[in-house]
Amino acid sequence: MSPRSRSALSAVLIALASLLAPCATLAGWAMHGPADTGRYVAAVAPLADDPAVRDAAADTLGAGFAGFVDETTAGPVNGAVQLFVRDAARSFTRTEAFHEGWDAANRTVHAAVLRALRDDGAAGRAVTVDLAPVTERVRDRLAEDHVPFARRIPVRHTAVTVLPAHEADRLRKGYQVLDVAAFWLPLAAVVFAVTGIAVAACRRRAVTAAGIGTALGGALLALAVLVGRRLTVAELPGPVDGSAAGAVYDALTATLRTASWLLVALGLTVALASWLTGRYGRPARRRPPARPTPEPTGPTPPRPTGTRL
Repeated sequence: MSPRSRSALSAVLIALASLLAPCATLAGWAMHGPADTGRYVAAVAPLADDPAVRDAAADTLGAGFAGFVDETTAGPVNGAVQLFVRDAARSFTRTEAFHEGWDAANRTVHAAVLRALRDDGAAGRAVTVDLAPVTERVRDRLAEDHVPFARRIPVRHTAVTVLPAHEADRLRKGYQVLDVAAFWLPLAAVVFAVTGIAVAACRRRAVTAAGIGTALGGALLALAVLVGRRLTVAELPGPVDGSAAGAVYDALTATLRTASWLLVALGLTVALASWLTGRYGRPARRRPPARPTPEPTGPTPPRPTGTRL
């Protein structure tokens, strides 16, 4: 293979590796980050102290309690009761019981969604959860804190729909694709990069190109995370809108943002090291010593002598 053909093949392989690097990072993050219940709960646990999230939770709790009062009294509650319920809900979001309920609810919902995504037999069925154990746990904690009427909080075993059937089926197919991609994409990226460097006519330049391509892929991934945040916040309706949705998105993608900047740093480091090695790592060329002028062989010609006039 000629040097030109080797350089062209190396460029194609390194370009493929650079494109696969951010995709492999995204797939690995999706399977080992949000798809893991423990890591998901640990990521969203600090959101219980976020003001926007607490306000959204207080509005949801207040609306649910007002609906329960409507059913009990067979009539709508007045403005004074609604104001009292809203203030009580906001006070509740600052208690330790709310933190425990937040973690328990997220763990229950995430485990149910993950179980449905991994079960092929659940096709065509909506994802539902029973939050009665969470309500009971919160009620017991409030009773331990001597909150008035805590024991009177009703615990209802009702199925709450988390995902409709059509959305669950669509996410199930995407989850299966990510499961395969999380293994094969990183392997393919490494194989393409190593092969591209091995077949290159100038391996030092190939290493530099691979480093620059990796850095560009990391920057592209960071940009995609930023654009995804804007689209996600804009499309989410309901109480988790605006800053609350942004806080949830930031908590879930914190590891992905870190991984994207690590790709940038790794690529630039490799490219800079390769460039510096090629520029300053070569030994200085020494000039060969000058060859001595060979002395003539044979009889020495007589020197002219001066003549007297």
